[in-house]
Amino acid sequence: MDITPPVGADRQLIQGYGDGGFRVSGTRHKGSILVLPRLTLAWSIENIDNLAIEDLAPVRDAVEPVGVLLLGCGATGALIDPELRARVREWGVVIEAMGTGAACRTYNVLLTEDRDVAAALIAID
Repeated sequence: MDITPPVGADRQLIQGYGDGGFRVSGTRHKGSILVLPRLTLAWSIENIDNLAIEDLAPVRDAVEPVGVLLLGCGATGALIDPELRARVREWGVVIEAMGTGAACRTYNVLLTEDRDVAAALIAID
């Protein structure tokens, strides 16, 4: 599924997802990923139930500030532990949890609006 809107060449645009990975700015990534506006990282989370605060440290430590973290939970959305949500909020970041496909599309829209957005995405088949 191609979901490519126009953005600057220095931005990490999610161009596709599925088949156990993602295509971001022309590069195929196998497995789950963290996408920041100018950087994409491998992410070890395969199941939202295993998510811990330290798994989101790259968002906290990002050079560019992140205001919204879109959490792609897999095929469907999930509820996020309120304590985890509160700890991330202490960083000045709001978590929005949804299915991975919706998170990819929403990330691209917010990126094209030049918003301070990142996406933590669990791969789906």
